[in-house]
Amino acid sequence: MAGPGRVTGPLLDVLDVLLRAHDDEAGDLHGWAIMKAARRSGPTVYGVLDRLEDLGWINGHWERENPDPSKPRRRLYRITAAGAAGARSLLRERRPEPVSQPLCPAFGTMLPRWLNPAAQGGSK
Repeated sequence: MAGPGRVTGPLLDVLDVLLRAHDDEAGDLHGWAIMKAARRSGPTVYGVLDRLEDLGWINGHWERENPDPSKPRRRLYRITAAGAAGARSLLRERRPEPVSQPLCPAFGTMLPRWLNPAAQGGSK
């Protein structure tokens, strides 16, 4: 299986968010949630998501209809089994220390459990 090539901080941040969602069975994530959790800009996150989708590490699909009819449909993402294995390997190699703070401190305890390692007693 091919890897992502150049490994960057934004790539690791996005993989960390997607892997946490996968491990906690949180379901599909939309780009805005990934941006906020990874604390990265939209163009940066969507560039990483495009790369990961091209590699087959994530699957993306459009939601059937947005819960808010006044807004456009969102694109949802989920890490694949191959992506989860690759993400675990990269994160173990590049970030041996677990993340000790919530990924998005602005939301504090309002974060879903899978985004708030402090609520879990540490990260996975």
